[in-house]
Amino acid sequence: MFHLSRLSRRSALIGAAAAFLPASSRGSSWPNDSTINWIVPFQAGGLTDAFARPVAQRVSESIGQTIVIDNRGGAGGTIGAAQAARAAPDGYTFLVAFTGLAYAPVIYPNAGFEFGRDFEPISALARTQSSLVVNPERLDVRSVREFVEHARRAPGSIDVASIGLGTTTHLAIDMLQKRAGIELHHVPYRGGAAALRDLLAGHVAATFMSIGTLTGYVNKGDLRVLAVAGRRRERLMPEVPTMEEAGFPDFRVVNWFGVFAPRWTASPILDRMHAAIQQALAEPAIKRLWLEQAARVEPESRADFSRFVEREIDRWSRTARAANVQME
Repeated sequence: MFHLSRLSRRSALIGAAAAFLPASSRGSSWPNDSTINWIVPFQAGGLTDAFARPVAQRVSESIGQTIVIDNRGGAGGTIGAAQAARAAPDGYTFLVAFTGLAYAPVIYPNAGFEFGRDFEPISALARTQSSLVVNPERLDVRSVREFVEHARRAPGSIDVASIGLGTTTHLAIDMLQKRAGIELHHVPYRGGAAALRDLLAGHVAATFMSIGTLTGYVNKGDLRVLAVAGRRRERLMPEVPTMEEAGFPDFRVVNWFGVFAPRWTASPILDRMHAAIQQALAEPAIKRLWLEQAARVEPESRADFSRFVEREIDRWSRTARAANVQME
């Protein structure tokens, strides 16, 4: 399902060499005394980091080996991902990936990796649904229908923030414009904190953002959520409809986070890491943390997660091409 075409010479040689090693040399003795690195391709403090750290701690305890979170931010996560893709497939380097890396090679011509070719999916960590949210003082609409009607009456008048060029929020804005036949004014920020700050201040009128980030502001009346861009309503705000219920079928903007290994990592290592992550995610303390973030994760096999990632690569790559986004 993950095609191996256009492999680099180095990766092909590594894979060929690994294939001739006995199984006991390729995973059954893992881990030894070496530290395991989980590369998080963002600075500390973001959602990717927040989902990685508590799980890494529990996996470390489970397998009896230290796991270090290695924050390698820059270029939309592609710097850290490229480093992970070049790492030896020995079970001591893993990547904590997110939705944006599934289509990164489409918008970053020099990304240095092909996500579906260079990584082995292991396990999801969390999934969060984005939502269309407005500042009611800046834009007094109460539904997606009213939002669209306002945009049609005054094309380009609604300032909609994204958390950065080429991000899923940027693509969500483009999707909404195309699907609704409207013109919005896209205002890109460098991260979610800056976008949320200006939304609260009324410098922009709307954005797409996870409900887990918004709950307190919505409860105080500072922000209003119009719809959830996912398959189902959110537990934290069950009264908010989905985008499909609002008239936009299959309008899904789900941010997922998961653990991946460099291609050619031995199956026994992948299986043991998968089992340890699944065990961690089943703990009540982790479930409570995820609920606070409006995050979901369900038990699934490595094969199920691989199929999910394959679909996401296809869907988001097509969306990115349609948006014609190119990053340096």
